[in-house]
Amino acid sequence: MADDQDDYGLAEIVDLEAVEAPDLPYQPDDPETYDPGIAMVGMGGISEQHCQAYAAAGYDVVAMCSRTREYAVERRDEFYSDADVDIYTDYHDVLARDDVEIVDLLPHPVQREPLIEDALDAGKHVLSQKPFTVDLAFGERMVELADERGVELAVNQNGRWAPHWSYMRQAIDRGLVGEPHGIQFTVDWNHNWIAETEINDIEHAVLYDFAIHWFDILRCFVGSREPERVYATYESSPSQVADPPLLGQALVEFDGAQATLAFDADTKLGPEDRTYVAGTEGTILSEGPDLEEQTVTLYTADGYATPELDGRWFPDGFHGAMAELLSAIEEDREPVNSARDNLKSLELCYAAVASAEDGEPKVPGEVRRMRGTES
Repeated sequence: MADDQDDYGLAEIVDLEAVEAPDLPYQPDDPETYDPGIAMVGMGGISEQHCQAYAAAGYDVVAMCSRTREYAVERRDEFYSDADVDIYTDYHDVLARDDVEIVDLLPHPVQREPLIEDALDAGKHVLSQKPFTVDLAFGERMVELADERGVELAVNQNGRWAPHWSYMRQAIDRGLVGEPHGIQFTVDWNHNWIAETEINDIEHAVLYDFAIHWFDILRCFVGSREPERVYATYESSPSQVADPPLLGQALVEFDGAQATLAFDADTKLGPEDRTYVAGTEGTILSEGPDLEEQTVTLYTADGYATPELDGRWFPDGFHGAMAELLSAIEEDREPVNSARDNLKSLELCYAAVASAEDGEPKVPGEVRRMRGTES
């Protein structure tokens, strides 16, 4: 038996010893001196996480805007009761303010698109909620418009700053696992709460509205390698309450690598979230009962390491997305979560949705618009 284990390399795994985890900069990195006026537009449910993150970071939120004034007042009173935050119902009034340099746009994609264009035209830096857009052509035009106006357009892909994914991203970027060739995501949780929300009307709530985080972090893990094909499926669970199909999966092919993503959003008991990245020099794994509680383990030739990570995806991921935009403006560079970069994540997501509907593999980039959003 020992010889068989040696043949399969199992003895090497068993013999690994615990070592000190590398100290990696996984937490949000705020700008040194840049402290602009920030306006938030669209004060629905997700705005609570934005407000919590910005208040904790000490960001200067000067305006909140919502078509339903009470929503904005509620957020202001909860998070900025001691600050001078003005309330608006017309976002044009927000854009007219000279002291507003950053506009955080939170409405759903189709409703948000004209707001992005107006904000950029007004010379404001923009942080757009995800998914950024339903149309790649529109997104490309907005990237060009931002360049023309000399402002930054970033996307709130907050998962990049979830502590476990951020640490994994930093480890991979530093070559600690070599070149990734096998990436696996499995997410089993109960997403039926969307039945009481507007998300219930989104046909691809799992593969699009939710999984965009996973498609985006996959791109971070593989670096500059381009996906060649994606094949995806989706199906309803026999016990789900929400209307959109809650089962989804995707296989993504790269040159010399592959990734699998599996989602079961009708897991009533025993939820689990797992991310596994195998590379040419090591492996890094994160697992836990949900998106917030995760344990990361890094396996290399030196041994295995388990870092003690601080923070949680909500709200630290939202802090990280805004912090990166502010730091990029201060340093006169493009943010890593730029809209230009995010278009590549949308290409992958759109292709997966189209594949799930057609039952055929798709090439990312060839599907130009999100299915189900045609006017």
